[in-house]
Amino acid sequence: MQLFTSSSSSPRLRFHTFTDKWNEITLKDISTRVTRKNKNNEADNPLTISAQFGMIDQMEFFNKSVASKDLSNYYLIKNGEFAYNKSYSSGYEVGVIKRLDRYNQGLLSPLYIVFKIHNIDSEFLVQYYDSTHWYKEIYNISAEGARNHGMLNVPVNGFFNTILYVPSSLEEQQKIGRFLKEVDDLISSYNRSLEYHKDLKQALLQRMFV
Repeated sequence: MQLFTSSSSSPRLRFHTFTDKWNEITLKDISTRVTRKNKNNEADNPLTISAQFGMIDQMEFFNKSVASKDLSNYYLIKNGEFAYNKSYSSGYEVGVIKRLDRYNQGLLSPLYIVFKIHNIDSEFLVQYYDSTHWYKEIYNISAEGARNHGMLNVPVNGFFNTILYVPSSLEEQQKIGRFLKEVDDLISSYNRSLEYHKDLKQALLQRMFV
């Protein structure tokens, strides 16, 4: 990667082969809202959207299901599609946007905004929404102080009109997405190693002291 002088239309840190300005687009330019319902009971696994774990089965996350008994009105989301959880939490003031990666499909409450993307690299968008660069757009469209079921009051049309800045080159999008995904994988590997060594030390403490 190579450092460039800061400008309003491109980032300071880029792969050295790319110099084109980034494009200003809206989310609706690269996505379509998903409103398919689970009317035929195609799925029976209600999901929640966690900042740490992404979209995850409620039974795994809460150790119980917090969904309604009737799941026919829930959105049926497919692998690779995205959803916005408008619930705010510490460190995630405007909620989180995650892609479904763990399962082929799942169910989400209609309180969430679900969408599928086109004409943009999926992994780039995952990483974009892991940043805070989209927060300002949500602040601009949410009703200050207003809450709906503990969620920010973000209108659907306003959400799809939020502005993103993306590389004009698909190749640059892909390189950014792959690079940051490798960093994520490295962090996960270190975390697993850390937990292993913590468990190892506890086992040694139990055996080495009377």
